[in-house]
Amino acid sequence: METIEQLLESKEIRVTAMRLLIYKFLAENKAAVTLSNIENAFEKADRTTLYRTIKTFEENDIVHQIDDGTGITKYALCEEGCSCDIKTDLHLHFHCNNCNETVCLTEHKIPQIKVPEGFVSENVNLVVKGICDRCSGQ
Repeated sequence: METIEQLLESKEIRVTAMRLLIYKFLAENKAAVTLSNIENAFEKADRTTLYRTIKTFEENDIVHQIDDGTGITKYALCEEGCSCDIKTDLHLHFHCNNCNETVCLTEHKIPQIKVPEGFVSENVNLVVKGICDRCSGQ
């Protein structure tokens, strides 16, 4: 398994202390996080730096955006080897209506959906909503 530094370097991203800290923060969270969550975790950091780091990670397939229907974009680390390709890398997300957390269900892939001729798929988002295992007590 490669280190965070090796991962960033393999994607030609300059390794900085803040990038390492944000990556570790994302890795430690089982649930997807919002930009506000990141800002709260790094209160003394410049907001622009945090935003640019997330955008850099997203553009280089280190994190992916999740639209869970709450109106607030969330971010989660991509699986190793993910290229966020619409045909091979999409998975389910689960949003808990009780605790409001959203988690990746990477073992549950979204099947390729054939759209009518002339239509071009750009993104597929499938969010299951309900009560998570923590909130249901199971």
